[in-house]
Amino acid sequence: MLPGPSDAAPRRARGALESAVLDVLWQADRPLSPGEVRGLLARSEFAGELSYSTVVTILTRLHAKKVLARSREGRAFRYAPLADEAGLAARRLTALLDGAADREAVLSRFVADLPDRDEELLRRLLGGAPEQVEAPGGGAAP
Repeated sequence: MLPGPSDAAPRRARGALESAVLDVLWQADRPLSPGEVRGLLARSEFAGELSYSTVVTILTRLHAKKVLARSREGRAFRYAPLADEAGLAARRLTALLDGAADREAVLSRFVADLPDRDEELLRRLLGGAPEQVEAPGGGAAP
């Protein structure tokens, strides 16, 4: 009898392995070899299911995406993140904007959809508080 869909191992969420690899590298205090990354992943939800070549493939892909720096040590490479988690998220947002046909429309919609608290934070980070527009007659407009 052939195995059915319910007999298959559950699939990982898209990007879960890349995220786990990045977490390992962010927590390290130095660049790591694929073997070291694999060893540290053995303590995670991926324990026992990752081959060395799978880890090398993930590291190579992250390097190609310009997320990791790679340096040669002997016959192997060592990998280190180019940015922290916040920096990586910012780079992803920039890449999305760069791919948009109408950058202004995307930014406008993004800001319009932000919760008030996030919009206030963004204004503070950009160096300006919301401006009070003076209404005719001297009071502030709503």
